[in-house]
Parts: sequence; C-alpha cells; structure tokens
Amino acid sequence: MESGQTGKSFWQAGHRPTLFAAFLYFDVAFMVWVMLGPLAPIISKELGLDPAQKGLMVAIPTLAGAVLRIVNGFLGDRIGQKLTGTISQVIVIAGLAIAWHFGISSFEGTLALGVILGFAGASFAVSLPLASRWYPPEHQGKAMGIAGMGNSGTVFAALFAALLAKAYGWTNVFGLALIPLIAVFVFYLIAAKDSPNQPAPKPLSAYAEVLKEADAWWFMLFYGVTFGGFVGLSNSLPTYYTDGFGVTPVIAGYCTAAAVFMGSLVRPMGGALADRFGGIKTLTVVYIVAAALLCVIATGPASLTIAVPLFIATLGTLGVGNGAVFQLVPQRFRKEIGVMTGLVGFGGGVGGFYLASSLGFAKKLTGSASLGFLIFAALAVVALLGLTAVKSRWRTTWGAAIQGVRI
Repeated sequence: MESGQTGKSFWQAGHRPTLFAAFLYFDVAFMVWVMLGPLAPIISKELGLDPAQKGLMVAIPTLAGAVLRIVNGFLGDRIGQKLTGTISQVIVIAGLAIAWHFGISSFEGTLALGVILGFAGASFAVSLPLASRWYPPEHQGKAMGIAGMGNSGTVFAALFAALLAKAYGWTNVFGLALIPLIAVFVFYLIAAKDSPNQPAPKPLSAYAEVLKEADAWWFMLFYGVTFGGFVGLSNSLPTYYTDGFGVTPVIAGYCTAAAVFMGSLVRPMGGALADRFGGIKTLTVVYIVAAALLCVIATGPASLTIAVPLFIATLGTLGVGNGAVFQLVPQRFRKEIGVMTGLVGFGGGVGGFYLASSLGFAKKLTGSASLGFLIFAALAVVALLGLTAVKSRWRTTWGAAIQGVRI
C-alpha cells in the first residue's frame, strides 16, 4: 500500500466503519470548535466587548486548535489515533459541561472556553490519519475528502447556535451541544479502529526533522490560506453580517451557514479533482480565484444580496483547496502523515486565527474589515507564487516516483 495501485475500488480498499466514525467525530468536533463565532454577536453585546475583543474571542479556539493539532499528531503516532481522539473528546465534553453548569460572565471566561474548544479543533490531526492509513495512494484524495467533510459541522453551528441561544439563552447552547457530542463519542468507541499499517512511532525530534524539509513549510502555507480562510471566515461572518448589514444573529447565522455548507460540500470534490487533474493544477486555480474574490469583498459589498453569494463562492473555492492540499500531503509524506497532519493542521489553524483576529482589529482601527480581506488576498497570491516555484521540482522528484497518481 505504499505505492502503486491496488486494483480495488474505493469502497473495497479501506475500512468503512472507521471512515464513517472519523467523519462523524470531525463533524461534531468542528461544530463546537466554531460555536463562539455565531454566538459572538450575542455574547459581545451582553459582556460589552469591543470589535478587537470580539475578533480575539472567536479566534482563540482556532489558535488553540492549531497548537493542539501538533500535540495530537504526536500522540496519534505514539498511542494510536483512536485513543488520542478519545482523550480529546472527553476533555471537550467535560469543558462544555462545566461552562454550561457554571456559566461565563467575563471576556477572560470566553478565552478560557476557547482554549478548551481548541481540543475539538485538534480532531483534525486524529480523524484524517485515522481514515487515511486504511487507504492506498490512488484513493487518498477521496478518503481524506470524505473524512475531511467533517468541516460541515461548522454549518450546524452557524444554523442552530444563534437560534438556540435566542430560544434558551446562549449558556444553554453549551449543554445542548453535549447531546450530539456524547452520541458520536459512543459510536466512535464502537466503530473506529486503528489501521494495521501504522508506521513506527515518531519521536518529538521527528517534527524538527520534517521541518527541515522545505516542502513541509510550503504545505503549511498552502493550508494556512485554504483552511485558514475557511475557518477564519466561518468564525467571522456572523459578526460581519450583524455589524455591516444590521441583521439579527439568527439571520447572520443562516447567511454564514450557506457559505460554510458550500465550503464543506466541495471538499471531497477538491480531493477528487486533485486525483483526476493533479493537486498542483487544482490549487493553482483555487488561489487565483480566491485572491480575486477576496479583493472584491474588500471593496465592501453594498448589500446582503451581493455579499452572501460572494462569500459562498469564496468558501466554496477554499473548500476545494482544502481537499486538494490533502490529496498531496500523503503522497509526499506518507510515512510521516501523523506528524505532517499535525503540522499542516497547525498552519491552517494559524491562518484561521490570523484572519479572524485581523478582521476584528481592522474593524476597530479603521472602522472597516476591508484591510483584513486585502491582506489575506495577498497571502493567497504568495501561496500561488510558491506553488508555481515548486511544481516542477515536485513533479520530477517525489511525484515521479508514485505510479498511477497525478500530483
């Protein structure tokens, strides 16, 4: 299974219960990871937060998740993905139960909860290798795309968090979130299974070794733009809509959900497109389109009817990019996939933290989030230039050594 084609179809090649468990775990974990985003307009009003504090509140779970992805990547190689995921789920369930029971009454309290929710964001470094290691190279794009479609959990947060907060109070949303979390946790314990094709555990120094490879840094940048843009906007759009267009948090949640749903839906398509046309070509188109859309958004859409389609197109584009990046990563770093999933996930989380916090700071300093969008568009251009610089070397070195797989 290290290289070449197995001849088996996708559904014959791997372990479906684990793939499904990885998807569900990723899904509910992402739902709670970004839940402070749609609740931000309500929480900030009650606690009296300024735009910068609001931006930081929704960005902290993303930063914590980024750091904890490295921890989970390391633990996954040491004790297995299933046990690592089990520990993270217990921490998140306990943290939400405490927040629900005692309530949150300060800005510092929201930051503390954000750190706990980071463990949910770190599910990325568990669920993707948990699924990936069951599949041969020619099916990596589809396997990673399906497991990674857990991004759709952000849709549920956007759709229901503000609605439930209006009906029951925002603190009770934490308690209600425990219902799907516990249900999926039980299924995960029953269905998930570590692949027998586990590489030898990597020491902590393996991260330093991998980081000596320039390709690792490129992948961190590439995912920092695609996934960072996806999760950063998922967290920031409810506030953007309520502040910019005066809509209610519930309506802002619906508008956000439409864009997040598109970004999640097309992630497997990104993996499939990368399998078909190559990850490099797919990402090239992604960065060009994303940069153009972000520049248009930075001009300040005049109405909700213009803004919503723009963000749907942007998150859809970034979603394709998420799938394409993780078609390439296992091809280049198959034996180090646990370490690399953590590192690339870290890059994505840092990108999301930067975007969400910068939009808040830009709003506070200039009265508009436009500068934040423009700088992120520039980052997409940097990623495009980087991809253009490395593509020839990739195709003639490690890409040429993989039979039957397009990069």
